Amino acid sequence: MVFPMSQTKDARMELANRIFFKLYQCANMLHKTGSRAVQDEGLTTQQWAVLGALSRPEAAQGMGVGELARYLMVSRQNLSGLITRMTRDGHIEMSTDGRDRRSRLVVMTESGRHVWMDLAQPKIKAYYEQALQDFSMGDMAHTLHYFLKLLDNMEKIDQKIPASEDDDTREGEQDL
Repeated sequence: MVFPMSQTKDARMELANRIFFKLYQCANMLHKTGSRAVQDEGLTTQQWAVLGALSRPEAAQGMGVGELARYLMVSRQNLSGLITRMTRDGHIEMSTDGRDRRSRLVVMTESGRHVWMDLAQPKIKAYYEQALQDFSMGDMAHTLHYFLKLLDNMEKIDQKIPASEDDDTREGEQDL
């Protein structure tokens, strides 16, 4: 005989498994379909995220590599190859931080700003409309609320786990 408490725990774990599997599938589909949406601009979803981060008013003077990695929640190692490709493509450049000559900043170039604002943004907005079709404003607000709640819990877990050599996304890491 299964007791109600056990059934509740089993049901909770089944729902948890489905939530995380659907999140995994959504992340994969975002990469696949999002990259397809901006492929004519030579962008991927990762590059779209970098340009989006650098387009914010508070990043107008650029962002340190470590700061950008923390913002995007990726390792500096993963970001490094992306920065190399985006620099080669002329979307970003590295500059010396005026406040600390030892630090380097990732800065969006004029070409990158043109690609982001004039070419990619209209396609990204159309992509959002398609992906969020039939979502009400309330649905979107609730989804964001639950994603923020989940992200907060996952960040708490991350803080408990010792950082590995390639995990530079924690606060206090030095820039390249």
